[in-house]
Amino acid sequence: MATLDKDVFGLSVENHELVKLAYDAYLANSRSSHAKTLKRGEVRGGGKKPWKQKGTGRARFGSTRNPIWRHGGVAFGRTGEENFTKKISRSAKLQAVRQALSIKNKDKAVFVLEPTVKLDGKTKTAAKVLKDMKLEDKLVLAVVSEKTPEILRSTNNLPNVKLVRATYLNVFDIMNADAIVFGDAGYKATVKWLKGEK
Repeated sequence: MATLDKDVFGLSVENHELVKLAYDAYLANSRSSHAKTLKRGEVRGGGKKPWKQKGTGRARFGSTRNPIWRHGGVAFGRTGEENFTKKISRSAKLQAVRQALSIKNKDKAVFVLEPTVKLDGKTKTAAKVLKDMKLEDKLVLAVVSEKTPEILRSTNNLPNVKLVRATYLNVFDIMNADAIVFGDAGYKATVKWLKGEK
């Protein structure tokens, strides 16, 4: 087991406000706006005035597609053009990822594979690695430096494993994983990215 970098995995997280902000931003930025309602001018029908303006004793109406009528249009409804995105600065995002990794490390859910562990493109090999680590029934976030064909073939058929490149780590995936497994190169790439090294 490699000694984890304290600047990335050993932060003291006094509160989870930044982590929650990054988590919510991830969900908001993944949200698509497809819902759309019909306004009174878009609902079919209603071209004829339902009754004459005066003399009936009833309230005046010009259309049966008025929003307060059944089958009428919707006032202030969804247009399909809503923007739900939330912006978070790059420095805040990186700090949130460092905090999330520190929280998981405190829970003893962070693992770094030895450099000698290599995946040969067989699902059986990857499954054995997880079984040896007693993670076969856990939701695993596997972090690598590059998604090589061998790694992809090894993990594609494992339903409990999500593969992600180091520089694409995010708070949502980290906090939802039961365990985070770093390849040797993936660990080095993660530390380099989160410490701003070139």
